Amino acid sequence: MVRRSGVLLKSAATGISSRLAEILVCPLTKQPLRMCEKTNSLISDSIGVSYPIVEWIPRLVPSDGIILQSDQDLNSSDSPQTNSS
Repeated sequence: MVRRSGVLLKSAATGISSRLAEILVCPLTKQPLRMCEKTNSLISDSIGVSYPIVEWIPRLVPSDGIILQSDQDLNSSDSPQTNSS
C-alpha cells in the first residue's frame, strides 16, 4: 500500500500524478480541478481559485486558495493605455 501511494502521489514535473489530479475536486464547489504545471497548482475554473501543491501535497483548504484575476482584468492590464487628450 505504501509503495502504491508513493507512485500515485509523486511525479517529477508537478508533484502529483495526473491520475490523482483527476480524482480531486474543489473543496468549495465539488467541481473538477485543472492542473497547472506552470504554477504547480490545482485550479478551480468555476470560481477562479488556485490551490497550491506543496511538497507533493495538494493544499485544498479553502483558506490556502488564491483568488485568480479574471481574463478580462489580465487582458486590460497588458494592453498599453493611450491618452486621448
